[in-house]
Amino acid sequence: MARRGRDWDDGGWGRYVPVAERRDRAEREAAKRAKKGEALDPVVITGRTIARTFWGRAWCDNLERYSDFANRLPRGRTYARNGSVIDLKVLPGEVTALVMGSTMYRVRVVVQPVAPARWRALCDDCGGAVDSLLELLQGRLSKAVMERVCRQGTGLFPASADIRLSCSCPDGARMCKHVAAVLYGIGARLDERPELLFRLREVDEQELVAGAGRAFDPSLPAADSRLDAGDDLAALFGVELADPVDFEAPAPPLAPKAAPRPAPRERAAKRTPPAEEAAAPPPPTRARRSRRAPPAPAAATDAPEASAGLPKGTRVRMLGGVHAGRRGMITWRKDRGGDRFTYAVRVSVDGRSATTQVSSTSQGRMWEILPS
Repeated sequence: MARRGRDWDDGGWGRYVPVAERRDRAEREAAKRAKKGEALDPVVITGRTIARTFWGRAWCDNLERYSDFANRLPRGRTYARNGSVIDLKVLPGEVTALVMGSTMYRVRVVVQPVAPARWRALCDDCGGAVDSLLELLQGRLSKAVMERVCRQGTGLFPASADIRLSCSCPDGARMCKHVAAVLYGIGARLDERPELLFRLREVDEQELVAGAGRAFDPSLPAADSRLDAGDDLAALFGVELADPVDFEAPAPPLAPKAAPRPAPRERAAKRTPPAEEAAAPPPPTRARRSRRAPPAPAAATDAPEASAGLPKGTRVRMLGGVHAGRRGMITWRKDRGGDRFTYAVRVSVDGRSATTQVSSTSQGRMWEILPS
């Protein structure tokens, strides 16, 4: 018979602590450690959604593939949401954390680094498809690259066998609820700092970007364009992406609307004018001012051609990226200042039209102008 004050006496577990009390304990413990000079980095989750970006959602999606953890993950989600993880630090190859339960527990998650051969294969397969480090960390990648990075067994995310878990609580299971809370906390932390995933797996994210000069692996599924099929990506990886940006020419600014005219006053009944008034000439009328906006000043004709960018209809050939070797036509441009432009290029992919974007600074390396 279990003794009072214990839920499971044979396991030596403490009494159940309600969420409000546990949250209060966590805040008091964090304040006490902060006074001692400890730098804590708590996991703070607003609402019920743990991760909102591609990297955070992809981490949580990969975590839920582990069938041997399925019965522990729901409690871990609850602990992560209610602020029980008062400190979480992502280091090369490991994660350390403090989790408040019936008392304070220390959690350690050790993740094996990506094997060099596996990382080289990943960089080779994605070579030429990652244009910049900013696009990589923001998850603005083609469907083919996303599928390759998230591929189970050969992608960037660890398998269950690649992870070693430990917790100071008395639970003898491989994954307790405190460890599960930390694993979900990692997904929330990747929302804020996605570069920590590469740090955890002990690889350099710059090498994926440096592979932009290599040819893209043709065995991977072709992508029509970047982020043109957000619904398909959500179904493929179980992640929610922002609505794709419509890459069309910006609408011209609207002319200011004229102020509404006041309602005309009700006219009095016409009277028959006397003969003298009828013979008098009508008073002169003032010319009405035009409400049209003044015409825009004519563009300067003596400006150098380079500062105006390439005109629409310029035919180009792609030298790198997923559309390497294809010909296309510039359909839109945007002035970035300092004689730098971003161009929209429409190319044909298997009989379908796709749009990609290039920078004027990458001319000669990623694309070139075809002779007219």
